[in-house]
Amino acid sequence: QVQVVESGGGLVQPGGSLRLSCVVSGNMFNKYRMGWYRQAPGKQRELVADITSGGSTNYVASAKGRFTISRDNAKNTVYLQMNSLKPEDTAVYLCNAWYSYLHDEVDYWGQGTQVTVSS
Repeated sequence: QVQVVESGGGLVQPGGSLRLSCVVSGNMFNKYRMGWYRQAPGKQRELVADITSGGSTNYVASAKGRFTISRDNAKNTVYLQMNSLKPEDTAVYLCNAWYSYLHDEVDYWGQGTQVTVSS
């Protein structure tokens, strides 16, 4: 069973930075599209950023210029560097690993890590 484990969340003041990490078990990490999602209370889950197996990245408009997603295939890890944090970034951040080939599809989620931006 593939495990997805996030870390790095916490309480930070507005304007501060955090780096989230997500480790995925197994030997298929380099094939996954990896995504960071977030869910705030009373709101729908939204995609914050993702990165393909080839390294192409995509960001939600509110994260562009402030967040950077990256991956280290040797460590089975994806990162989300978050700078200039705002109170509206407060949410549970969840890591997703997704892969599809022909008729096979896998979709794995972590438990999430809480990010709170407050003074």
